[in-house]
Amino acid sequence: MPRIVVVGLGPGNPGLITSDTLTAITNIPQRFVRTIHHPSAHLVQEAQSFDHLYDKAPSFDDVYREIATTLVAAAVQHGEVLYAVPGSPTVLEKSVAHLRDRNDIDLVILPAVSFLEDVWRALNIDPIETGVRLIDGHVFAEAAAGISGPMLVAHTHANWVLSDIKLSVDDPDPDTEVILLHHLGLADEQVARTTWSNMDRTLDADHLTSLYIPHLSTPVAQEMAQFHELARTLRKECPWDNEQTHQSLVRYLIEETYEVVDAISRLDESNPTTDTDLIEELGDLLYQVELHAAIAEEQGRFTMADVARTVHDKLVSRHPHVFSDVVVTSSQEVENNWEAIKKAEKPERSGPFDGVVEAAPALSFAAKVQQRASRVGFDWNDSEGPLAKVTEELTEVRNAIASGDPESTMAEVGDLFFAVVNVARHLDVDPESALRSAVFTFRSRVEGVTRLAASQGRELASLSASELDELWEVVKTHPTH
Repeated sequence: MPRIVVVGLGPGNPGLITSDTLTAITNIPQRFVRTIHHPSAHLVQEAQSFDHLYDKAPSFDDVYREIATTLVAAAVQHGEVLYAVPGSPTVLEKSVAHLRDRNDIDLVILPAVSFLEDVWRALNIDPIETGVRLIDGHVFAEAAAGISGPMLVAHTHANWVLSDIKLSVDDPDPDTEVILLHHLGLADEQVARTTWSNMDRTLDADHLTSLYIPHLSTPVAQEMAQFHELARTLRKECPWDNEQTHQSLVRYLIEETYEVVDAISRLDESNPTTDTDLIEELGDLLYQVELHAAIAEEQGRFTMADVARTVHDKLVSRHPHVFSDVVVTSSQEVENNWEAIKKAEKPERSGPFDGVVEAAPALSFAAKVQQRASRVGFDWNDSEGPLAKVTEELTEVRNAIASGDPESTMAEVGDLFFAVVNVARHLDVDPESALRSAVFTFRSRVEGVTRLAASQGRELASLSASELDELWEVVKTHPTH
């Protein structure tokens, strides 16, 4: 039967490699190493590495499965092969786990010193007495669900892995202590004590980095981590998701946003069952955010962790009355501070309208432009000015209609809308919400008029303007008709 001998290269210090391992390396000419990125890998001369699989395989599990398949094929060809892995073959070695599942090979696993020995030394703890749980960083959210610690997290070989771990905890205490264990047993050993919020910004993690979490006061957010992983999986395995770009998703982002607005409009505070639609639509919108982050992650530009960290840091910075010693007495002071801090953060925005989103709906766009103009002193003192402007613009619309010039009519109607938005702004009324409410009211009343006419045996299209107005007043006065 083909034979595969698996040996461990220890935690990094060549002096910790066993004599049995060195003998096996010498005696077995067909050699493989999982990775050459290990301080002792050079001892396995003329060995084939599997590093190339990490770049082309769709997942880590695919890497380990391909390693096992290649090793079995080589063992069939040569009779016996040696396979060297970092640390110990018996600790968090998924490729070895795949080999264990085979019944068509003679698998020999030589004992070795794992990275754990150096970890317990560096932490100065007894893992049994302390009750440490060993967690794979690649599946942290699932493996650590419900565990409060202590935990030793392995496979934290990159800062993005640490970012994913950080995001998997729902509402964590940002000052929770964690310890990064880096290059233990080597000349550049680091035992870096830091906080939960800074774990992915303390050092440059690599294949010799692990994470120790003494205690977690907040449970791991398994659902969010699974959702994050779902976006990655769909990008890899679903043709539609895989074809999407930031640009192609814009229409869906807008559509899902409007569907959230619709769900909010249908909410009934006295009826919790109306939350169901909002939960679903918020989830659809959240998936759009996750999908954009997944695309950027594939491109090496940014990750979901960057998105969450950026908005977190921005909100902390712009709420000095909450997170610092600034005192405010009104929401207007909060808004003033927000704008002042924003201006200091983005000095390149020097014009009054810099940063205004031009793709926003027209009513919101108008309100924002008017608001910015007001900040530089271009505004009326109260609502009387814009109210008079509405009257003036209405006259100009009539004049434009009389002139028979379509372009002039369109321009004057636009001015009228702009003036009405200005009235709403001075009255502290959101024009989008006000118009939306008016549309719903109109739609409801037209439906009521239709039902009322039908109950009287009359066709709506056959009614005169005065008859329609009469029905309208009935429905307006008695909405249940």
